[in-house]
Amino acid sequence: MTTLLKPKVMVEFMKDLASEAGAIVASYFEGQFKVESKDSVPSGIDIVTDADKASERFIMDQIGKNFPTHDILTEETPTERTGAKYLWIIDPLDGTVNFSHSYPHFGISIALMQDDEIIAGVIFDPVRQEMFYASKGYGAFLNGTRIHVSENKGLFTCILGTGFPYDKAESRVNNLEEFCTVTPLAQGVRRSGSAALDLAWVACGRLDGFWELKLKPWDFSAGIVLVKEARGRVTDRHGGSMGLSSQSILATNSLIHDNLIEILSRVV
Repeated sequence: MTTLLKPKVMVEFMKDLASEAGAIVASYFEGQFKVESKDSVPSGIDIVTDADKASERFIMDQIGKNFPTHDILTEETPTERTGAKYLWIIDPLDGTVNFSHSYPHFGISIALMQDDEIIAGVIFDPVRQEMFYASKGYGAFLNGTRIHVSENKGLFTCILGTGFPYDKAESRVNNLEEFCTVTPLAQGVRRSGSAALDLAWVACGRLDGFWELKLKPWDFSAGIVLVKEARGRVTDRHGGSMGLSSQSILATNSLIHDNLIEILSRVV
């Protein structure tokens, strides 16, 4: 019988992983690294660097040594699901395009799922040395201080985050119409280039909400538990429940959530 892991205990292990992976990423950021284009998008905008690979290799090795029976889902390395009770969901470097241009806004995202529920998540910003973490039932924290979502109720007083998919030049489902619909109604809309950090910033109240299309599980999994434990709300853009196969995300302070669902629904 599988021994159940305690989410609060697992977070400490995850924080150590993220911190050491962040140091690896920072060492490349301060030195030299190779940039390669992936094959998924013809334009070549979807890229990977040495830092992504080194960070992922370290995280996967440590999980494999400590939890050899667990499954892993990660961005750069194809893995097989065995049906294990626990699944690690990893983005070794979220914001690779930023990183490749020496734009100092990127992070490491690690989530742990038990059965079909995310029970713990960590997002680390190695530039600002900010460690966001949360575990189910124990709240969300930033560097040891408990965090909560904002209390803004009116969309016109809110700052929102969003992003655009890699295939924005090839596909009409590219968030441009949604962006143009929401922007006039909010105080501001920001496009940071890191969905993981956007979700962490919703959790700590820097952003009042965030939406995006065509994300992958490693982009949003840790952020989901962070926002929920910070008293926020997370659904897909239509208000449906989130899962690993979800094609969109909407995370807010909960007070503006239904309003944003209605506004986004104006775009077919």
